[in-house]
Amino acid sequence: MKLVLAIVNKDDSSTVSAALTKEGFSVTKLATTGGFLMAGNTTFLVGTDDSRVEEVLSVIEKHSKKRSQMIPSTTYGNSAYASIPVEVTVGGATVFVLNIERYERI
Repeated sequence: MKLVLAIVNKDDSSTVSAALTKEGFSVTKLATTGGFLMAGNTTFLVGTDDSRVEEVLSVIEKHSKKRSQMIPSTTYGNSAYASIPVEVTVGGATVFVLNIERYERI
């Protein structure tokens, strides 16, 4: 048995959740915040059999879209602060697959 931990952009959260549920996976959602952009994310916890891990990953990948976003970047020059927008890629998913030693439903 495996535990899939997937950190997904909040904009894709409802689509990923609906798709996983439609495919028969039990999903727990946690509201989380990323450290780099301080943006909202959703962390999904999905427990599944080893044989279905690739299916979980496929669903998450299909519904987690990468996108470009402009963020302000502060540069220093002659003691004046200037804000120059920088384009960064956000979205997609960061996924961890963990082995489960024991599983119980109490």
